[in-house]
Parts: sequence; C-alpha cells; structure tokens
Amino acid sequence: MKEIVEQNLRRWLDSPRVKESDKETLKNMSLEELDDAFYKNIQFGTAGIRGVLGPGTNRMNYFTVEKATVGFGLYLQELYKDLDAIYVAISHDNRYFSREFTLKSAEILNDMGINTYIFDSLRPTPELSYAVRYKKCQGGIMITASHNPKQYNGYKVYDEEGCQLVPSKIARLIEIIASLPDELSVEIPYSDKKGVNEILGNDVDETYVKEVEKIVINKELDKKGFKIVYSPNHGTSYVNAMKVFEDEGYEVYPVEKQCSFDPNFAGTLSPNPEDPRAFIEPIKLAKEIGANQICMTDPDGDRVGLATLTKDGEYALITGNEGAALLLDYIINDKIKKGEDLSKYVVYNTVVSSSLGKKVCDYYGVRLESFLTGFKFIGDRIHHYEVNGGYTFLFGYEESYGCLASPFVRDKDGIQAILLYSELGLHYHKLGMDLTEAYTELCKKVSGKYYLSELFDIYFEGSEGQAKMDKIMETIETDPFLELKGKKVEVIENYFKLSKKNVKTGEVSEIPGLPKGDLVKFHFEDGTNIAIRPSGTEPKCKFYIEVVSDSKETAKNEPKELFEALKEILL
Repeated sequence: MKEIVEQNLRRWLDSPRVKESDKETLKNMSLEELDDAFYKNIQFGTAGIRGVLGPGTNRMNYFTVEKATVGFGLYLQELYKDLDAIYVAISHDNRYFSREFTLKSAEILNDMGINTYIFDSLRPTPELSYAVRYKKCQGGIMITASHNPKQYNGYKVYDEEGCQLVPSKIARLIEIIASLPDELSVEIPYSDKKGVNEILGNDVDETYVKEVEKIVINKELDKKGFKIVYSPNHGTSYVNAMKVFEDEGYEVYPVEKQCSFDPNFAGTLSPNPEDPRAFIEPIKLAKEIGANQICMTDPDGDRVGLATLTKDGEYALITGNEGAALLLDYIINDKIKKGEDLSKYVVYNTVVSSSLGKKVCDYYGVRLESFLTGFKFIGDRIHHYEVNGGYTFLFGYEESYGCLASPFVRDKDGIQAILLYSELGLHYHKLGMDLTEAYTELCKKVSGKYYLSELFDIYFEGSEGQAKMDKIMETIETDPFLELKGKKVEVIENYFKLSKKNVKTGEVSEIPGLPKGDLVKFHFEDGTNIAIRPSGTEPKCKFYIEVVSDSKETAKNEPKELFEALKEILL
C-alpha cells in the first residue's frame, strides 16, 4: 500500500470524529478499494466535486462536504464584506445523503454568519440556478451527482449569476480549500451573529415554470394524436415537467416505475440519458401505447434524452449533437420567419461538440462561439455580453445532452429542452417525418454530408488507473499519432498549450480566448475529428469521435473501428 494511502487511512482509523461503523467499513475494504478511497483528496472538476459515497479522502462524505462548504463560505466572505447581505441558495437531487448534505451545508454557512435558502425537498439543478438569480443571492450550492451511477454524489457551486464558477473564479476557492487543515481537522469559523436559514416558497417553482413556458415557439401546433413518453429517471424533474406538459396540452405518459424519488434507481438500469439502457423501460411503454416520441431528464434535471418513432416501428435514439443541431435549425428558422436580423445573435457550444453545429450556423450566417466542456463557460459568456454589450444569446448546447434556450437560468435546463424537443418532434410529425429523417435532411441541406458522432469511455480506477490515464494524455500531447486507419491528421489542437498545429506545413498558431484544458483534438483531412480528454467527474478517459461521410450507412461502423484502432495505439 502506498505511503499516502497508509497515512490517510491511519488518520481516519485513529480519529474520534469518524464513526465506528465507518471504521469497520474501512477495515473490510480491499487494498484496491482503499487505494481509490485515499490516494488523493476529492477535487473540483468540470462540474464541481463528484465522487463515490463513503469514508475516505477521495469520497463524498460529511467531512469532505464540510471542508468544501467552509471553503465556499470563506470565499464568499472574501468577496462580500457585509455578512448580513450574503445569501446562498441550496438544492439537492434524489441521491443518498443529498438532503443530509444540504442541511449540513446550510448549518455550516449559518454558523459562519451566512444566510441560506433551501427548498422543502429536492429540486432540479436549473431551478437552483434560477433561485440564485430570483432571490438575488451571492452564491448557490447544488448537491448532486447528475447522471452518475447510484453510488455517487456531488457538490456544485454557483456565483451570483446562477452560473457554476469558471476557472478564474474557482481558482481562488481551490486556494482557500487547500489552505485549510485536512478534512478531519477543519474547523468552522463561527460568527458572532448566526445566519438565517429560510425555506423557499412556491413562488420560485411557479415563476420558474412560467419562464420555461415562454420559450414555446409555435403554440398553434395541433397536438392531437401526438403521444409522448416521459421519464425523470427517479430524479428531480417530475413535478415541473408534468406541469409544463399539462399546461402546454401535450399527451404525456410517464414511466411510472421511474417517477419515484428513489436513490437506488430501482426502475432503471442507468439514470444517464447517454446510456441506451436508460431507454429500455421507456421504449417498452412507448410500444404499448404507440408513442411518437420519448423524452427523459437525468436525476438532477439538467440533461435530456430523446428517442423518435421511425417508419419501421422502432425507436431511434437521438444523440445530444443530433438533437441540438435540429433544435438550432428550428430556432433559427423561427427568427427568419419573424424577419429578424440573424447577425445580432450568437450560439454557444463546446470544442467537443459535433462540427455540424458550425455548418448550421455558417449556413444561416449566425455567429458561433465554442468553449471547453462545462456549461459554466456558456453561462459566463452570456453574462459577458449582457454587461459589455454585443451579441444576443440565441441557443447554447453541449454534446453531453444538455442545452439552454432562454438564459433566465445559467446552466443547461432539461425542462426547457424537453419542451422544445416535444415541439420539434411534433413539427416534423406534422410534416410526415421522424427526427432521424429530419437530421439526415439537415445534414444534406447545410453540408451535403452525413455527420455521425459517438462517445467512448475507458475507466481507470485508483492511483494506478490515474497514472495510466495521465500517461495517455501525455502521449497524445507530446507524441501524437498522425494517421489512423488510413486517415491522415491535418490539424492538431493542443488545449494544454492552447496551440494549433498544421501537420503538413508545421505552422503553429494560438487558440485564442480559452483557458488551458486537458484536451487534445485531431482534425483529419476527410473531416473526421477525434477529441480526447479525461473526465472531470468520473475516473475515465473520454474519446469523442465524429466521422463525416456521404451517407449514414457508410458512416455507421467507422466510429467504433476508429476507437478500436485508438486503443491499440494508446493502451
């Protein structure tokens, strides 16, 4: 066992603060489990802290939550000197200990003299972002592990705009947390005047729903006969989603076994809309009732899954890239019908999103700005133009099944997404098309090619796994491959150094306007592109592979074949 693991383990076993039940758990863990639990301190990633629940320095537990909350409290006190004026909104999802971590966070902040708002029960991530803005708070906390498996939980922090902290802001928070004693020794800096904890009223729910419903583009579409199956994946969005569906007159059938707030996720094999297993039960119900479309939200309600009934009677899954491109086209065409000047608008996505998004924007003459992964960059850019003037927000999306249509929140919003995707599906249904046909036509219209994107993962557990993943990233950065299955690399974008290299000419240029990130992206001569990065929320390496081909048929096997070739090179 490595020295750091032994030291951390001994500290926990010797501490009077650690419950005896947790000490017994530690004593019964395997060497591999202990290594993963103690080889490092749990860290902020692309979406705050996220980790497996349990005892350990690299785990989500009362001690790691306490340290993060003390750090966040100190961060806010540094920014806002008037303690009476600091308010933090806190929400949580359906996971194990989510409510307990919420109450613990509120208690700690109150002890520090900071006022808090909490909901009476679980609420979605986008509503937490909205609550921060609605109540004019100075910060926010969301206890959630989003779409991760049931053994996970997490902790996201938000600024006064309801946006997750971007690197320039979170750097100071990380410094503060690093300056604190270890998680078992950190002390709460009690204030002479205790902060107040208030329960948020129904007005937050009601006004949030009203704002969502304003995004409807064509209220006149006849919804009769258009059936939708919906699943909240045991998560936070059920109440809001069903309210929105009812108000807008959609015929919706919820997957009842997935509507309970179950931390065990008993009714689904996966709560992740990116995982085909999440669609097993919704597809069963859809076939029973003859549904035209399936929508789902992930447990914290910021991501959305989508499936469409095809002409052969099966349900095809629509990826985040495909759905976003279709929605972008639909939104732009509405602006055209209204005679609006498209040059004033801006669309946001990420550098790992499908290149089809740029083709759509270029086709219509709409500005596109791309950022590193993490919706916080999009939220922050919306604020930038609001304060400094410039372009008007039109649409923002990530390939990871999240988008935003109206910026009254500053995070991706699954309720907004399912409402617009329902309208989108209905629109094409009236034209006699399913969404797969609509996507093919969109590709043909803006490019003449077919765009197929797939995401592949390789998991690396524990300290040895972390070392392997670090080695992969080091290899592709310092000694990148220049050819893969006969395809030649044309340009390499190195986000570690923010540099772009033309392989043929050797010319190197800067990538402007972005912070450094753990990402390398390869652009091939035939339009194929591959982006590789470590996940910021799970111990895995992510491979984003997009092929551009003459047809769906010629493209369908290429991503998998390229991934297998990559594994031979890197593993």
